Amino acid sequence: MNIGIIGAGNIGATLAAKLSACGHSVRLANSRGPETIAEVARKAGATAVTREEAVKGADAVILSTPFTAHQGLAELLKIVPASVPVIDTSNYYPFRDDAIPALAQGKPESVWASEQAGRPLIKAWNAVLAATLADKGMPVGVTERIAIPVAGDDETAKRIAMALVSDTGFDAVDAGSLAESWRQQPGTPAYCTELSAAALKKALLAADKERAPVNREALLKEFMSASEPLTHEHIVARNRAVTT
Repeated sequence: MNIGIIGAGNIGATLAAKLSACGHSVRLANSRGPETIAEVARKAGATAVTREEAVKGADAVILSTPFTAHQGLAELLKIVPASVPVIDTSNYYPFRDDAIPALAQGKPESVWASEQAGRPLIKAWNAVLAATLADKGMPVGVTERIAIPVAGDDETAKRIAMALVSDTGFDAVDAGSLAESWRQQPGTPAYCTELSAAALKKALLAADKERAPVNREALLKEFMSASEPLTHEHIVARNRAVTT
């Protein structure tokens, strides 16, 4: 597939490398121009391009940008045919993204992001830590394979996203509609807890919409106030302990 990725941070660059390794043709872009990510793209086996070049002719587009950047992507995405899946990896954190009243009132993050972007999105790779994505992918069929939730309203687009998730080394679990995507937002049992497919399905059902923001803030406060760097294992363990 021809895949355009907007955003060359930890998640975007890792996705570029993993999808390139699977044989996909990946074009990587950011908001500052291809010359600023030439080395990142080279190491990932991708091609550094402008944002317009990334989405033109793409079979799938992945948005790996800061959450509030959706507001500036609507014009760009107008040139992407409606049949092309646009997959979003972002998450909302009020301390970083400022307070958004609609989200405080319960609107799912991905629904709001879709409204800003001007088209339906598929939510994937948001509920996994960057280190998990980079280091813990496994071949299909391995018992210990970690699962990632995928939510969206277009079933064809969702299937494409789920196939790409599998290509990156993880089992894809259908997490339902975009309206139900709050079940994989920060503070839920499905978020950054490294579960098997069976366990992830249970975690999605166990999510508590009112409790999730409380969990998110409690975990954030704990992580940011730590006196020494936290290990990956500690972060996953605390996510599991606080959200379940």
